[in-house]
Amino acid sequence: MRVEHIGNATLVLADCMDVMRDMPDKAFDLAIVDPPYGIGMDGQSESKSSNGRQYRPAYEKKGWDTAIPDEKYFSELFRVSKNQIIWGGNLFPLPTNRGWVFWYKMQNDLCMGDGELAWTSFDTVIRQFSLHRTHLWQEKPIHPTQKPVALYKWLLSHYAKPGDKILDTHGGSGSSVIACLDMGYEIMWIEKDPDYFQAALKRIKDFAAQPKLPMDDTPEPVEQWLGFEEE
Repeated sequence: MRVEHIGNATLVLADCMDVMRDMPDKAFDLAIVDPPYGIGMDGQSESKSSNGRQYRPAYEKKGWDTAIPDEKYFSELFRVSKNQIIWGGNLFPLPTNRGWVFWYKMQNDLCMGDGELAWTSFDTVIRQFSLHRTHLWQEKPIHPTQKPVALYKWLLSHYAKPGDKILDTHGGSGSSVIACLDMGYEIMWIEKDPDYFQAALKRIKDFAAQPKLPMDDTPEPVEQWLGFEEE
């Protein structure tokens, strides 16, 4: 195990199951996690869209996306956190709930899905965040399933309260950490792959070293209601 501290962020190189095992109940106010979907997206050669433009660079095949997490993972996650946002929730055996989030990627390409779903523990209407995934190419993605910082900032602004402690069990690219540092949230971020950990650590340190500006250029997402309040 390796532990690094950057501001309010604790970065841990370890298996999340080993780390959560020692956590007290409800240690975190909100877990925002992106576990393996079990669809083989852990690495691939460079891909192009149907119109011939590149939409995914090449990544080393590492084999971590061959199966979804087992029941023990979700049991521990629910034990150590009060609320949860779980990307890929439509692929996992989770309780029925109406508070889903949809990231609309605005791709309009037959080769790719329109977006991704996240299950949440919140009893709210379905909400949509719209941001074209080419926003990721402003910097070279370091992870095959990297999500934009703007997405995590939107989640924090809508589902977290000031002072909340955030948990990310499958850290990947470190986007969640950058969002938390930028918005003043405390976060524990866990990643077990040494290569991803090192790349994310550099990315986070580079961000933390930048002078904090009074305003940033994070694009405003297009927000839409996809559900209805109960009468």
